[in-house]
Amino acid sequence: MDESGLRASLLVEDDATCHGGESHSLLEVYQQPRLMGRQDDWRSPAIILGFECLESMAFNGVATNLVVYIRSVLHGGIASSASTVSLWYGTTFFVPVIGAVIADAYWGNFKTVLISLVLYLLGMVLVTVGAFIPSAPVLCNLSSCPSSKGAQNLIFFSGLYLAAFGCGGVRSALLPLGADQFNNENSLDRQKRRNFFSLFYICVIFGVITSGTIVVWVQENVSWALGYGIATTCIALALACFMIGTPIFRQREPSGSPVKSIFQVIVTASKNMRLEIPADSSLLYETRSKNTHKVELKLAHTDDFRFLDKAAIISDLSIDNGNCGSSWRICTITQVEELKILIRLLPIWATGVFFGAAISQMHTTFIQQGRTCFTSGAELTQLQRIGIGRFLMIFAMAMAAILETKRLENVQYGKPLSIVWQLPQYIVIAGAECFAIITQLEFFHGEAPDSMKSMLTAFALLTTALGNYLSSAIITLVAGVTRAWRSPGWIPDDLNEGHLDYFYWCLAAISVANFVVYIYFASKYKLKKVVLEG
Repeated sequence: MDESGLRASLLVEDDATCHGGESHSLLEVYQQPRLMGRQDDWRSPAIILGFECLESMAFNGVATNLVVYIRSVLHGGIASSASTVSLWYGTTFFVPVIGAVIADAYWGNFKTVLISLVLYLLGMVLVTVGAFIPSAPVLCNLSSCPSSKGAQNLIFFSGLYLAAFGCGGVRSALLPLGADQFNNENSLDRQKRRNFFSLFYICVIFGVITSGTIVVWVQENVSWALGYGIATTCIALALACFMIGTPIFRQREPSGSPVKSIFQVIVTASKNMRLEIPADSSLLYETRSKNTHKVELKLAHTDDFRFLDKAAIISDLSIDNGNCGSSWRICTITQVEELKILIRLLPIWATGVFFGAAISQMHTTFIQQGRTCFTSGAELTQLQRIGIGRFLMIFAMAMAAILETKRLENVQYGKPLSIVWQLPQYIVIAGAECFAIITQLEFFHGEAPDSMKSMLTAFALLTTALGNYLSSAIITLVAGVTRAWRSPGWIPDDLNEGHLDYFYWCLAAISVANFVVYIYFASKYKLKKVVLEG
């Protein structure tokens, strides 16, 4: 036996005698998670789907018309209102990353959803109370509108961001909690889980449609406070439904965060920088199954990002100190491959940020544009479907630009343009969202190692957050630069004096560049490979 083979055998023998060591990949910890609660109970996923219908209706009851409320009631400017909404909307998709880490490491999915719901409800109550405070007339002259009261702003925005944190916490754990209700080892349950993902998205759309019609109509024609009160009631009902389902939910106990495993690989690979990677990948370290009757999932070794393989090199130092003493000295191939998967996903993820910046216009400048008028692919791969969504976004931005050009021409002749002309761009952007958003969630969830399911699901949602932050920055930058260059700029308070069409053309150009980048990295992407052992 050669020297490398001897080292491998020594470590395998040492591994067989170790108990409670840290060198095991977190993926292995997740192989047989402890799930508490009843099995195969159809009521638990049904309750979660009903919960999502109510939550989506509440969230979109605030988000859909928020830019109008800030503009007309709180008297914000066009650019500042759009920027404010983008920042808030982005926060609701950024918080899930924090929530996912907390859920994995400390609270578990059930407790995370429950605590987040309480924050969500408290925030919605404050938003409703803030809307009850009398404000200046909605139709006052912009130049003479008094600023909204400080107390009203404080209560409203405190509630708004408290609701954002609660909403983000729910998003981080609700979908993984729903997935926990199915047995992954049962083929029938796996199919039911795939159907659950599709039904979950349908519930999201239900909330969008319901809030975009009923709630928005109530807000603009009856009372803003009553409209927000309906959204608050939805969250209260969601909390009640969730509590009813407590006895039947299958609950996964927290198993630790994968963040530690990621840093272990990076640190260990850096320590082993001077070591030479063996040509035979089988000489790299991997734990062996101690139970021959149990099938364990390991990640197959891949040849890219070879530097990280140094973390799994079996060295004299790791033998002398014992591999179970600390996983900061040696990591398994599975741990290394978990990090490689994360790195491979990064370019795909990054293109989602620019996609999110464009799609955020549906909640901001599209609304402003509209108020100045008269007021499936089952056979396609996941990467292809995401690509179609990126491509459709180009057309959506171009259509918005063309419509705005036409609207400005009609303004010059005193002919208002019907808001119905906005329908095509909304249809295209809805198609882009269907292809890209839900498929991106499925793709990240499917490619994620078991130890990173919650984190990478939240990571996929993070593109929407960063996209909204990017949108806010772009709107602010464009408004400021164009105003300094030629007043009143592209996005003035009176859109009839600006050029919102130029702004949309800029987003279309960004979307083209984003699509080209996506195509390159998607064509290079290597799908995850799993090795069965046992």
